[in-house]
Amino acid sequence: MPVRSESASNFGFSHVISSTTNMIARAVLSNHYHRDHPTERVIPERDPATTKAWMVGSGIGCLASAAFLIRDAGVPGENITIFEEFGVHGGSLDGSGSAEDPRGYVIRGGRMLNLSYLCLYDLCKWIPAYEPYFKEKISNGEDIKTVYDEIMDFDERIKTEAHARLVDAEGNKIDVTTMGFDNQDRLDMLAMLSISEEELGTKRIDECFSEHYFTTNFWYMWQTTFAFKPCHSAVEFKRYLHRFAHEFPRIETLAGVDRTVYNQYDSIVLPLMNHLKSLGVKFVPLTKVADFEYDRTHPHTMTVKALKLVKTDSGEEETLEIDPVNDLVFFTNGSMTSSAGLGDMDTPAPIKLEPDGTFQLWENVSREFPTLAGNPHNFLNRFEEAQWMSFTVTLRDPTFLRLNEMWTTNSPGTGALVTFKDSKWRLSYVIAKQPHFRNQPEDVAVFWAYALHTDVEGDYVAKPMRECTGREMFEELLGHLKKPFESVGATDADWETIRDTTVVVPCMMPMITSMFLTRTHEDRPPVVPHGSTNLAFVSQFAEIPDDVVFTVEYSTRAARIAVCELMSLDESKLPPPIYKAGHSPAYLIQSLKSFMS
Repeated sequence: MPVRSESASNFGFSHVISSTTNMIARAVLSNHYHRDHPTERVIPERDPATTKAWMVGSGIGCLASAAFLIRDAGVPGENITIFEEFGVHGGSLDGSGSAEDPRGYVIRGGRMLNLSYLCLYDLCKWIPAYEPYFKEKISNGEDIKTVYDEIMDFDERIKTEAHARLVDAEGNKIDVTTMGFDNQDRLDMLAMLSISEEELGTKRIDECFSEHYFTTNFWYMWQTTFAFKPCHSAVEFKRYLHRFAHEFPRIETLAGVDRTVYNQYDSIVLPLMNHLKSLGVKFVPLTKVADFEYDRTHPHTMTVKALKLVKTDSGEEETLEIDPVNDLVFFTNGSMTSSAGLGDMDTPAPIKLEPDGTFQLWENVSREFPTLAGNPHNFLNRFEEAQWMSFTVTLRDPTFLRLNEMWTTNSPGTGALVTFKDSKWRLSYVIAKQPHFRNQPEDVAVFWAYALHTDVEGDYVAKPMRECTGREMFEELLGHLKKPFESVGATDADWETIRDTTVVVPCMMPMITSMFLTRTHEDRPPVVPHGSTNLAFVSQFAEIPDDVVFTVEYSTRAARIAVCELMSLDESKLPPPIYKAGHSPAYLIQSLKSFMS
């Protein structure tokens, strides 16, 4: 931890204003981001009609790659094959279960969308709407035709305006209209905004701020909104500050968050998969790509000529030869939900440390091409830094939702994360608009909770979170909600009803924020390494300068970059520049006001 400076803390208010203004100006006028300077490309010209594409993984990176190949490059859908190691497609954008299932529904995580997600929203404009949620006309009098229309119309109707963003140990809602910064915090924030990524190097967040910073309202809200830990990379934290600077003035309400109608599997993955299938794309589940074979004709290039396949249900092996000149491989190198494990009401979630096939394959590629394919080992075997846990709650009675709405004054879908800032687990929960699943009955509700500190005992359950069953995790949440709910009239009968009609599924995710770990610039490969002729990396572990990982936008942008480069598309097909409204004078002024609060 840096030592707090008394002289800095005693700066006059006018001096801080002047320093803040000057530092913001320097950050905007100077280019502090690392830029790659590509060497001569070795990618051949390709005929879209005869090009075949092979996708390793069925997460959003590969699904988007297939979409952009069809839409932008003119590759026929029947020329695209998507291999998936597991039985369910969609990667980390998952959602499963049913009301009839004894353990209810499961969502390992939830994703917030934002107006700055230019590549994702562009993709959603191409995906036909799948059973639109609102059957009536949208505001401009036209039918909902695309997933983008559906999202925009939904968020126009269901506004996010959190009324209980932070809660203290006594169950009181905290006034979050002020960020809680002192002068040193402001100077540290501005220093973070203006310093270059090269200067930050492998520093952690907690090496750049004083201890007081981690007690501010801003930190509690920013941390839990994006799942940062003090041990995470200062570079990634800096990127987030730049990327979402336009959200500083409304971080306390999360009013800038866009939501999908249902969970992201039902709202994005399912419609996209259906559209791709209708265009001829082939999906092959339970098939692991265990390794690649390479064309060694040119020693300094990376060219895949065969895929070694393993059927995960039978163990059957096959070598699939591909055209090393005309064919393409899009590779999900690593997954944030790798090794995730589920428990149930009476069983803790297992802790599985062995990475899945995507990491294993990335390790193989890295051994073959250590200067081109990044360093997967940096993101492995750092369990305590990378992990956290979530749990999905299925309610078969309306009592919990009724009490929650009375206390928060937010109906389902209009609030945001509720964070118990003093909780030992750093526990948060969020209730989406119901239904959250397409197959969810009206008398069932589903919500999601997560916590960042799983190695310590709870405030109400004398166990570390990682040792708790679903029942025990729910008891911890109810302990924090006891005073809030009783303040709006909760009775003993209400508590009994809630406990008797609720099912909880815990989920341990050992790799969930491994993208946030400290790293060097070389640890993540470029989307298309400069020596690659037909292989692209389209995961959260590829490097896209300036952009932020742990977003659906990141993988979607990687997909679009990959298609543009490997198919040598013209400038009109390039992805739009990364959204940087935080660099506009209007947003800078608003951010400055937030810094001063």
